[in-house]
Amino acid sequence: MTESTHNRGFIRRFFGAIGGAITWLRRVFTNLLFLLLLVFIGAAIFGGEERITVPQGAALKVAPGGFLVDELSQPAGIPTFLGGPRTPPETRVKDLVDAIDAAASDNRISSLVLELDYLVGANLSKLEEVGEAVQRFKASNKPVYAIGDNFTQAQYFLASHAEKIYLNPMGSLLLTGFGSYRNYYKSALEKLKINFHVFRVGDYKDFIEPYTRDDMSPASRENNQRWLHGLWHEYTEQVTGLRNLPPNSIDSFIADLPQNLRAEGGSWARAALEHKFVDTLASRRAAVAELQQSIGISEADNSTYKFINAMDYLRHKKLTEIPNPGTQTAKIGLISAAGAIVDGEAPAGQIGSETLGDLIAEARNKKVKALVLRIDSPGGSAFASEAIRQELLATREAGIPVIISMGSVAASGGYWIAAGGDRIWASPSTITGSIGVFGAFPTFEDSLEHLGIYNDGIGTTELAGTMRLDRPLPEAAASLIQQGVENTYAQFLQLVAAARNSTPQEVHKIAQGQVWTGRAALELGLVDELGNLKEAIADAAQVAKLDQYEVVEIQRQLTTSEKLMRALADNVDARIAASVEQNLPLGAWLNSLQPALDPLRELRTFKDPRALYVRCMGCTAP
Repeated sequence: MTESTHNRGFIRRFFGAIGGAITWLRRVFTNLLFLLLLVFIGAAIFGGEERITVPQGAALKVAPGGFLVDELSQPAGIPTFLGGPRTPPETRVKDLVDAIDAAASDNRISSLVLELDYLVGANLSKLEEVGEAVQRFKASNKPVYAIGDNFTQAQYFLASHAEKIYLNPMGSLLLTGFGSYRNYYKSALEKLKINFHVFRVGDYKDFIEPYTRDDMSPASRENNQRWLHGLWHEYTEQVTGLRNLPPNSIDSFIADLPQNLRAEGGSWARAALEHKFVDTLASRRAAVAELQQSIGISEADNSTYKFINAMDYLRHKKLTEIPNPGTQTAKIGLISAAGAIVDGEAPAGQIGSETLGDLIAEARNKKVKALVLRIDSPGGSAFASEAIRQELLATREAGIPVIISMGSVAASGGYWIAAGGDRIWASPSTITGSIGVFGAFPTFEDSLEHLGIYNDGIGTTELAGTMRLDRPLPEAAASLIQQGVENTYAQFLQLVAAARNSTPQEVHKIAQGQVWTGRAALELGLVDELGNLKEAIADAAQVAKLDQYEVVEIQRQLTTSEKLMRALADNVDARIAASVEQNLPLGAWLNSLQPALDPLRELRTFKDPRALYVRCMGCTAP
């Protein structure tokens, strides 16, 4: 062996030993991580229920994380903080409302504290529902406090229900008003040589505008301006009323914001205090110290006040109020239908015609005395919407009254479904209507030709090979789709007219894709009552002539792995999302990318068997 050969052997052995050591360490670390995960899974599945106690005189701490929703979305396979896909964390509105309502009559609960820093966003109707629960809590003569390092518009709406609002001296109150902005792709589609074929009925059906224009049409601008101003009026009227401020206080504050900040040396917090939007400027430590004086010091942690988290309190109530199996209480079924409407099966966060249909059939099998369907949807497939409506009609034919409760949005296909109920409830800030139909079908023959890819062949008829993405859309096929759109719109008008004791001609006047707030919809006869889910359930009991009843939620059961993933993601992902959102301006910019890309993502959901849709693009309520 030569000296050079010996050296190469030594160097190879040296680096081989280092590589082997790294591989060994990696395997050890992976195995340890796997063992820890197994321990966590075992504890989650086989561990006993955590003992929850309610300290006497404690505050109920309401600290929602992520977005307020009617129905939690399908859990991701892997939580975000472990490298999974980015999914917004969520808090269910009904859980918050149930906890606040129960605490109002609980002698152990002395007060309520709103800590809103981890609330990323919410539609106005959901904020109103939680706010109404806070108002009922206040009616029990228990104080309500709100603490915030910063207040976004959504956070401040809830904070305004408190009797005392604390804002960090380094914080801000960001009031901006409501807006509806979107990206338009007509020129981009032309450059990509994508032919987007559009068929519609109704001057105001603007769902497809992002694909056919580079700006908002005058009809769409008029339509959106009407409902946006309606919602902003709801927001400002409620907040100024709760804070005992002049009606135009918020609009004046926003209009003069540069001068207001300049007068306070650039301090957002002092400007908010000067205009009486908050009561006290205090660091979190100082605010907590004041709450310790009012509520008491936590026995578990003397650095904070005495409290119990709303979700822990709700779990405690469910464990301690187990119904007696011997009692036979009449049941009202409650089903939540949230998301875009699609054909077939769909996970939570979407409305699948088969999935929701099965839940409605399950309600009939459970022999509930009434069914409340909570709808929070901008619409989707016309075929799927009709399939769901037929299930509601079958439920009514079985002698079970169906009450519809509209959430933030129940428009287009969402209203199609609602028309299948006996009575319809909406909140004043619900977005509904958008009674209209469109067809949409993109083809890529020019894009492929530009790349040197061609399509050719032969068929037995002119329509053979129609509806292919790689072929032009024949004129005959286009005529068929347009006729289908017009026929479906006529069906839509007819079923709404029958449900609302009107005529298709009268419904057409308020249809054509026009969007309405819940308050306007009541005046137009599209809904029966204004109120929240709690009031809709009470109405269902009255229609069914029930004095005593139990509300039973009917929902798709999660698998064990889905439950585990949801437990892993809870709170941790919420805090991650909130920290990104608060890291302005980068956080706000990143957050704004999601809605900007929504129209492109919508293309993947265009799967109606006839390419016909009852969907509302602008119906994303603030």
